[in-house]
Amino acid sequence: MANKQQGRIIKWQDDKGFGFIETQAGESIFFHVNAFKAQRRPAIGEEVIFTVGYDHQRRLQAKEVQELSFVQQKMAQKNKQIRQRNHKRSAQAEFESGQKKRLFVGIGFYGVLILLVVTNKLNWLVVGWYVVLGIITYAMYAKDKAAAQNNDWRTPESTLHLLSALGGWVGAMVAQTYLRHKSQKPEFRLTYYLTVVINMAGLLFLLAGGGLETLRGLL
Repeated sequence: MANKQQGRIIKWQDDKGFGFIETQAGESIFFHVNAFKAQRRPAIGEEVIFTVGYDHQRRLQAKEVQELSFVQQKMAQKNKQIRQRNHKRSAQAEFESGQKKRLFVGIGFYGVLILLVVTNKLNWLVVGWYVVLGIITYAMYAKDKAAAQNNDWRTPESTLHLLSALGGWVGAMVAQTYLRHKSQKPEFRLTYYLTVVINMAGLLFLLAGGGLETLRGLL
């Protein structure tokens, strides 16, 4: 819109192919039909956008005359595209931030398990169990996503939740984040968080003493 002015067509002589535009300052400026960019003839009273220039005789005249409604529509479309692009960038930045946070949570959890082993509060087999279940759960999510894309046989959600509850919830979290699978369904996400709580409760029971002694007896 730089160097453009807004005005209104106050006179048009269709047989001669020229007319006059009244500017917002009240001035009257000549324009020729060749300067009118719409695929039709100008109409008296319509609002237009234009630039000011000179003809070959250095006489002032309006050039690049466009319908105001057309320009406004184009500007609205451009602004919409800019908003959509900014929204996508913001969503992508938020997604990448969420990826890092969830990955940090997963690594932190395994780090805590290792610390518990070092302090003789947990057996290495428990850590191995969580690692193996995490890998299996991630693989099951990847398989289910591929099946969804190819219209093949899907893995039941109950199976994914069972794996998560048994200790594969970190693998499920990573899969939901990096594969973008099962990450948009509120009901599934709610059940997933419930499986995390169940697993954490089982781990705390194991650490409390009774469960740990039972596990040692089995080993």
